[in-house]
Amino acid sequence: MKGAFMKDTLNYLFTGNNLMKAEAHQMLIRIAEGQFSDSEIASFLTVFRMRRITGEELAGFREALLELCVAIDLSEFNTIDVVGTGGDGKDTFNISTLSAFVLAGAGYKVTKHGNYGLSSVSGSSNMFEYFGYKFSSDQGKLRREVEDAGICFLHAPLFHPAMKSVGSVRKTLKVKTLFNMMGPIINPSFPRNQLVGVYDLDVMDLYHQVFRESGQNYIIVSSLDGYDEISLTGDARFVSNLTEDNLSPADFGLAQVSPEELYGGETVEAAAAIFRSVLEGTGTTAQQNVVVANTGLGIQCINPEKSLVDCVAEASESLESGKALAAFKKLMTMNK
Repeated sequence: MKGAFMKDTLNYLFTGNNLMKAEAHQMLIRIAEGQFSDSEIASFLTVFRMRRITGEELAGFREALLELCVAIDLSEFNTIDVVGTGGDGKDTFNISTLSAFVLAGAGYKVTKHGNYGLSSVSGSSNMFEYFGYKFSSDQGKLRREVEDAGICFLHAPLFHPAMKSVGSVRKTLKVKTLFNMMGPIINPSFPRNQLVGVYDLDVMDLYHQVFRESGQNYIIVSSLDGYDEISLTGDARFVSNLTEDNLSPADFGLAQVSPEELYGGETVEAAAAIFRSVLEGTGTTAQQNVVVANTGLGIQCINPEKSLVDCVAEASESLESGKALAAFKKLMTMNK
């Protein structure tokens, strides 16, 4: 019966049909329960390599993964997550992760969700691990970190056991699958605010379809030259729960930078050296400005009534005063 279900679904999809949200939800639940073979799962994932996933399908998959996740209740805090999809192939330094600490330094509560790097040498999990952060799904530990340091980190594999059922298939396929799109939209702490960077406008549109049903404050941004964040290398497009528009570096009150100035290095150690230098105030002007720009947009996501220039000034103060570095040191001290 189970085999017949997958066979019927594949035939339905291969003839050009899409799944409704409830159907996508049910399919992912069945996959997570181990009802299908690796070859069946591979065939299913291949569908979404051959055609674009729909907003309804993505919403259904997201709903299932959040239903199955190890949920963390930090609802007493007005939290934010700042995350990029990855996959832009730009090899930048850890801009989103640095922005998370600058937000914490500015007094906001951050629940950063992330994983090891997929398209880059160093993802957020690589950075946190390198500096000694202990991955945990213990709610007490995570709450204390948010209370005392303003930030905690949620290492995705600890919170999404359902993903294990597709792990071997993803490794065997060695290509991007629909699951590469899921990370930024399945934060198990259900943050009230979210800044998400995506690498193209098609993905932006998909995320917008999903987020506008979520009740969150959100901003989805994509630099028009392909970065999954505000890069300051040119104009960017954004969409939020309130509006949409283009943004230029001048809108942040900052100068344009060159792509070479955003390079993150070829090793985790090199990326970590940049990470620390930015927090310590010895990074390049371009590095610090890009972090401040993304942080400013995060602040505006939480406080849409504030002007972007004021939000950038608030972010700059957090970084330049050493408050962001203090939040970083506090968090790492709590993990010794």
